[in-house]
Amino acid sequence: MIQAVLTSLSSLPKEIVITIIAALPVLELRGAIPIGLSMGVEVKKVLFFSIIGNLIPVVPILFLLEPVSEYLRRFWLFRKFFEWLFARTRKRSDLIEKYEFLGLMLFVAIPLPITGAWTGCVAATLFKIRLRYALLAITLGVFIAAFIVTAVSLAGKGFFYHVFIPHY
Repeated sequence: MIQAVLTSLSSLPKEIVITIIAALPVLELRGAIPIGLSMGVEVKKVLFFSIIGNLIPVVPILFLLEPVSEYLRRFWLFRKFFEWLFARTRKRSDLIEKYEFLGLMLFVAIPLPITGAWTGCVAATLFKIRLRYALLAITLGVFIAAFIVTAVSLAGKGFFYHVFIPHY
């Protein structure tokens, strides 16, 4: 899937590719940062465009998720999808339910699958966290996640280089 996305975006400038990947659900900046670094883009640019891309969908999701999901639940297929999505989010969001703002920030910040800004928006909607608090918590979480993913990516790149590239 990632290769198909990259192939379809290959004619665009690298910064735009990073921004688009970071805005996509599932990949988000957790995918955009290592991809941007592997494309040879400077670390500062990768961070900037990954954070911007990851934050682009946050406000529309926070504003529109509840009314759109309510409308679409009238249809069987969408009702099943939203039931699945919300149940799955509830299972993973004990931290948010218990600590609200801090929990939401940490939930988004921990760079694990299913814990990014998209899922954070779903959780904020489910637990009725006020918009300004949700927006701030998700934004802080995205910044923390960006620095964690960048550090891990750079450390992994250095490890790979020193272990697998012969030095003479």
